[in-house]
Amino acid sequence: MPLNLQENAPAKGVAKKWRAGVLGATGIVGQRLVKLLGGHPWFELTEVAASERSSGRTYAEAVSWHLETPIPEVARDLVVKGIDPVLDCDFVFSALDSSVAGPAEEDFARAGYPVVSNARNHRMDPDVPLLIPEVNAGHLEAIPLQQKNRGYDTGFIVTNPNCSTAGLVLVLKPLADAFGLEKIFVVTLQAISGAGYPGVASMDIQGNVVPFISGEEEKMEAEPQKLLGRWDGARFVDAGLGISAQCNRVPVLDGHLECVSVGLKKIATLAEVREVLQSFEVGAELAALPSVLRHPVIVVDEENRPQPRRDVDAGNGMAAVVGRIRECPLHDVKLTLLSHNLVRGAAGAALLNAELLAARGFLKHRSATSIQEVGERAVR
Repeated sequence: MPLNLQENAPAKGVAKKWRAGVLGATGIVGQRLVKLLGGHPWFELTEVAASERSSGRTYAEAVSWHLETPIPEVARDLVVKGIDPVLDCDFVFSALDSSVAGPAEEDFARAGYPVVSNARNHRMDPDVPLLIPEVNAGHLEAIPLQQKNRGYDTGFIVTNPNCSTAGLVLVLKPLADAFGLEKIFVVTLQAISGAGYPGVASMDIQGNVVPFISGEEEKMEAEPQKLLGRWDGARFVDAGLGISAQCNRVPVLDGHLECVSVGLKKIATLAEVREVLQSFEVGAELAALPSVLRHPVIVVDEENRPQPRRDVDAGNGMAAVVGRIRECPLHDVKLTLLSHNLVRGAAGAALLNAELLAARGFLKHRSATSIQEVGERAVR
């Protein structure tokens, strides 16, 4: 689909930005979203929402800020609202905990808000796009059917994948296009920030590795099937891959490292695999988005890379860094990859999804009257 930067898109010379709200704004992923929205060229943060214990206070008063940079000025004095679909914004990001995200996101979509979700609740719904723009932008074609199925008007739900799936599939995509995929075996070494805050107890993780993350292996084995599959106009068709995942929590702050073994449909040399990964480039439509990397996969040559300490912020945290490309005695090729679990795997992924939605005309500027009508309906 060609780039659509018409009346709703802030191309050069157009000052009007889309107004964004963040649900779950005080959590770890919510804070990352607030930070990324602080100076965004297309989006303006106008609403922050969280649980009842935070609502009614300013964001600066309510949040326990954990990032290395200060709270953006645009967010400091925003009053935290409850999780109700009466927010003064054009669309919402959902960084809600999965315990409440499912029905809350549906309420917002039903009220006319596009919902760009980081939560797991709707990822595998048969009419909800599970999106990585560089991988499966065409899956947005499911939105009209979702709206029809659910009785939504201007609202809808789009999700990004699990943090460990995000980096894996970004690397698998060029290999799938060039050679085809048959089997994937992956072992993850996942950072503690992936568990949120306060996350894993210090006495459980210091000097230790925990070989279990609840639900993680199931997500990694299911989500790539949808992401690398296709939308046939009526449903998502899985990729039909054989995938086995083993997931571990390690004492690293940020960055999920993954050791991957891949079986290819076509014979390929290591040089060909390396070239395909190095040359993976987004098209003109995606290249126009503010948060995209033209080359989202970075290949490193050092035999002891990638490493979280050295490589986690590559491409402002939006790159997948690949190293140790070598022959595999069980499958065809094996490699190590690293991605930032809170940026590429969470907040940055959601932001990029919203940018693509904006470029394709899925985000509209909601009037104060329409928001007021939604509020009145909610009260009734």
